Amino acid sequence: MENQDKVLQVKNLNISFNTYSGKVRAVRGVSLDLHKGETLAIVGESGSGKSVTNKAIVGILSKNATINTGEIIYEGKDLTKYSDNEFNKIRGSKISMIFQDPMSSLDPVMKIGNQITEALIVKQRISKDQAKKKAMDLMVAVGIPEPEKRYNQYPFQFSGGMRQRIVIATALACDPEVLICDEPTTALDVTIQAQTLELIKKIQQERDLSVIFITHDLGVVANVADRVAVMYAGKIVEYGTVDEIFYSPQHPYTWSLLASMPDLDTDSSDELLMIPGTPPNMLYPPKGDAFAARNKYAMKIDFEKEPPMFQVSDTHYAATWLLHPDAPKVEIPKVLQKRIEKQKERLVVSNEAR
Repeated sequence: MENQDKVLQVKNLNISFNTYSGKVRAVRGVSLDLHKGETLAIVGESGSGKSVTNKAIVGILSKNATINTGEIIYEGKDLTKYSDNEFNKIRGSKISMIFQDPMSSLDPVMKIGNQITEALIVKQRISKDQAKKKAMDLMVAVGIPEPEKRYNQYPFQFSGGMRQRIVIATALACDPEVLICDEPTTALDVTIQAQTLELIKKIQQERDLSVIFITHDLGVVANVADRVAVMYAGKIVEYGTVDEIFYSPQHPYTWSLLASMPDLDTDSSDELLMIPGTPPNMLYPPKGDAFAARNKYAMKIDFEKEPPMFQVSDTHYAATWLLHPDAPKVEIPKVLQKRIEKQKERLVVSNEAR
């Protein structure tokens, strides 16, 4: 993956919001790379800064937001310097976004066929007939049956899962290079979630798309992502391949996320950990490690000094003082150890079956 081309680079991004209460520091020094054809998952609780980071990439931050420092490099240019008119040239055509609620993304009084073709006619300047043919091809590609009939229907005539497929088709209309999926399965039931994830994965592979997948649920990304960035209080606190994050997590916040998540092996006797407390108020970012107050492994230094990003491997990094050579050795929670062992056993059985 490291040898592949970097399609997008975010460097030391800092974003704040001006509110009546003061300045909210939503994103604090985020850096990440997106490679050609990969899926990068950004995971964290609500308010961690993951959606704000990605709204900055497509230029849809609210008016009270300010990019204080940092760069977003795409095609050799810094998008943080782009005007709205310049963003309009790449938004939807080169970088597209899928949001979590399909009903808020679709116009309820416009036929879905027109909603898909609108971007094609405006951005690619093709005829209505050409746009209609491409729209119906896209509807077939995302699994919408009877495209001739469905083309002239309205959003309310579709189920939630089918509406999300329309949103995906619309996002793909202009053949983007980068697709940002912002909690695309949150509003769907579990079965439809799985189908939507498989669809996104299939389309990503077929089109060699570079995908950023935003979610609060690590379980959602297990079979979708190549790499995972874990965010907390506006910062990336751990960064690695999906196997490194699931089988060898290093940050106590990642431990907490994994241990609080039920999986296929969870039964009624299994313990699920709860993350105590609440995320910090980013009007007043805490001194030191922002997770310290919720971290039972926190040391004195966690409340005084922010940890650097320690390198665990060529692809794995974590910002925790527990990785300092002088830190006491701490074992990950037993409930998580047990789960990782089960996952590894299941992986061995699956590989042997092949």
